[in-house]
Amino acid sequence: MTPTESDTIWVTQEAYDRLSAELDHLKNEVRTDITAKIAAARDEGDLKENGGYHAAREEQGKTEARIRQLEDMLRRAEVGEAPADDGLVEPGMKITIRFEGDTDTETFLLGSRELLSMDSSVDLDIYSPTSPLGAAISGKKVGDTATYEAPNGKSLSVEIVDAKPF
Repeated sequence: MTPTESDTIWVTQEAYDRLSAELDHLKNEVRTDITAKIAAARDEGDLKENGGYHAAREEQGKTEARIRQLEDMLRRAEVGEAPADDGLVEPGMKITIRFEGDTDTETFLLGSRELLSMDSSVDLDIYSPTSPLGAAISGKKVGDTATYEAPNGKSLSVEIVDAKPF
């Protein structure tokens, strides 16, 4: 299956490499360690009341789920350069908008959660470039306005106040 624009995940080369390294670590060292824990717990006898066995099986399930998630993300990933600091709205940018008729602003990351997970101290909302808001503002510049349809069916207008590389 080839990724379509709507299921593509935009990531920097750094994020792609980090996710690939995590996948490699999980498939090799972590899987081997969990297999050894399960085998050791089995050797203890009765599996029904063996807490170590059940904990290892639960850890195995979580690890396998994360492996599938990483494989899916990497398959759909589109590796791109960090965007230029030119005020143009594109994936990888920290965007500040103001809703029409409002004085408050809202700042968020346009991209994917993987970009944000590189720095867990950052507290930003994330909007996909394919979300209604993301699609409406993509390609706009600071000072431009964009209108999009919110999930409740209302038409909302926003002004791009700032756009900086994340």
